[in-house]
Amino acid sequence: MLSHSHVQDGVAEGVIVPPNSSGDLSSEIEVAAFKRLFPLRFFERHLSESIRPDGRALGKARDSTLALGAVASANGSALAKIGLTTMLAAIKMEVMTPSKESPDKGCIAIEFHMPPICSPLVRPGRPAEVAPVVSKQLSDTIVRHVNSGMIDLEELSLVSGKAAWMAYLDIYCLDADGALFDAALLSAVAAFSHLQIPVVSMNDDGKVSVVSEEQDEGRDAVNKERRKLKLSRIPFSLTCLLHKKYILADPTAEEESIMDTLVTVVLDSSDQLVSLYKPGGSALANTLAVQDCIALTRQRVKELQMILDETISKMEVD
Repeated sequence: MLSHSHVQDGVAEGVIVPPNSSGDLSSEIEVAAFKRLFPLRFFERHLSESIRPDGRALGKARDSTLALGAVASANGSALAKIGLTTMLAAIKMEVMTPSKESPDKGCIAIEFHMPPICSPLVRPGRPAEVAPVVSKQLSDTIVRHVNSGMIDLEELSLVSGKAAWMAYLDIYCLDADGALFDAALLSAVAAFSHLQIPVVSMNDDGKVSVVSEEQDEGRDAVNKERRKLKLSRIPFSLTCLLHKKYILADPTAEEESIMDTLVTVVLDSSDQLVSLYKPGGSALANTLAVQDCIALTRQRVKELQMILDETISKMEVD
């Protein structure tokens, strides 16, 4: 068995520097043992060199991808990946009767799901503790932000006081490897960008119903010119991990489990602050740390906006 001091001495040179060409197996074992026994100290040795165990700089987010139209039966859908974290968002549209208080507005309902396949920490029959937290964050960001520019709920109106759209947005976490809210919000925004609103018509009794593709040509549509939502000031987010003097952008699940202080910043595409969320943690988020997180988010918003624009353009060409 390796002694405590042997593990530390072997790792002092082996943690940051990769194994040499001779393939020193004992050195690799010592590094793995040190990481397992002293995970926080393992990470801190990397942080002192301004690098993370996965090779990223402290402020660099993981590679991110988007795919639109992932669910054929949905009216709008998207698959978003940030590193290994994977989210599938799908939107289903249904005609509803608007409330008397808002006769010219539709509604958006959001559900976030974490099935057992997404993480070994999620057990069958036991809802993940983080799921309702992320669900509320999404609802606060998307529905509350709806009123300040992303989606005009009046665009979901069909016939004043009689019919409007209810948009059901379901987001499924397929792989939970950190920064769940960031990936979930990205998938939601992409799904709304992909959304194709169904055609509806009104019969002689004033009832509004969805028109199938076969019926489309023979009936007058109520919303033939309103098949896409106008999205503006789209929100994007970045979760940062605070540990001592360090700020880590887009943490993995392993990093989140070792260093517990998270700050999530949401900015929209016009560079306005939508929200700042800090769910506890041992580290204090002082003004300078918050400013640094916002600066990292500002750069991340540009990256995500470019990824979204390129994905939409590619789909339009295809």
